[in-house]
Amino acid sequence: METKGKAKQPLQKGRALPLAGLIAYQRGAVVSREIVRRTSGTVTLFSFDRGQGLSEHTAPFDALVVVLDGEARITVAGRANRVRKGEMILMPARKPHALQAERRFKMLLVMVR
Repeated sequence: METKGKAKQPLQKGRALPLAGLIAYQRGAVVSREIVRRTSGTVTLFSFDRGQGLSEHTAPFDALVVVLDGEARITVAGRANRVRKGEMILMPARKPHALQAERRFKMLLVMVR
């Protein structure tokens, strides 16, 4: 899912950063950028071109999605939710969930173990 090409700059610790600007859209693709990895969990940025998505799957831990840009349909345990910029959704552990970008879409995914 990671884009190829120009190397990503490391995050500057202790400085405010434009969150949505840390990841770019790529035509016809899903792009991800892990920004924090700890034994207690991960924080990952994603961008989805319109029509792209993630197929139904489960995770062993709760996952919090914070919408940074655009609009998507996130289905959790068979229930569809339309999410937009400024909204969030908590996906419970071991419940099937999927995502489909209705428009170009950026999100921050926080997985906590």
